[in-house]
Amino acid sequence: MGRAEVEAIGRRTYPAGMSQRPAASRLIAILHEEVSDCRACPRLVAWREQVASEKRAAYRDHEYWGRGVPGFGDPTARILIVGLAPAAHGANRTGRVFTGDRSGDFLFAALHRVGLASQAEATGRDDGLELNDVFITAPVKCAPPANKPTPDERTACRPFFAREVEALDRVRVVVVLGQIGYVAAAAEFDLSPRPAFGHGVEVALDAGRTMLCSYHVSQQNTFTGRLTEPMFDAVLFRARELAEFQ
Repeated sequence: MGRAEVEAIGRRTYPAGMSQRPAASRLIAILHEEVSDCRACPRLVAWREQVASEKRAAYRDHEYWGRGVPGFGDPTARILIVGLAPAAHGANRTGRVFTGDRSGDFLFAALHRVGLASQAEATGRDDGLELNDVFITAPVKCAPPANKPTPDERTACRPFFAREVEALDRVRVVVVLGQIGYVAAAAEFDLSPRPAFGHGVEVALDAGRTMLCSYHVSQQNTFTGRLTEPMFDAVLFRARELAEFQ
């Protein structure tokens, strides 16, 4: 994929005749459509569709999404949560970020405990879940093999992530889950120099915004005790405090 193709992904595609910048909800809806339809990275397209076709035995009766997975949540959110990429049998199956896998189970249960989600479980796009002042996304929009996107794939997805950040203009706090999410978010929020990543690290951004770091909510961290519920709840409560949540 050439530079021109990557740049084209990031161009605004507002409807003809729209003279002013659309509201955040409209911008997010436009991105939702573009992310879902994107086929820019051959390796990721092949993998997401292979997984959707072969399926996991436990989900053999499910219709997999098998496409790019857009962000999800409140377009006027003051808290932005940034992960890594969709899980092969989670978001790649359900079509909603962090939905339908153990990482999402941990994340949404925590959001519910601290009053940022309407329910503790996330099973599918029609499960009734609503986020309160929170938007969740990932810098890579397709499920990568072994959860490891290549540098070129991260670059190809960056315009989508950049446009999400631009659209979510009320964000006051950015919660990054893991090193890759931290690096991606730091680039979009012009954080330089970038402090070393670590759980609980708090970094001041411009315009009075703040970035909070957390270990990723993956099973590798939550099942081993590297990331516990109290540890993660503390990060989310701090995010609420910084966002002046009411």
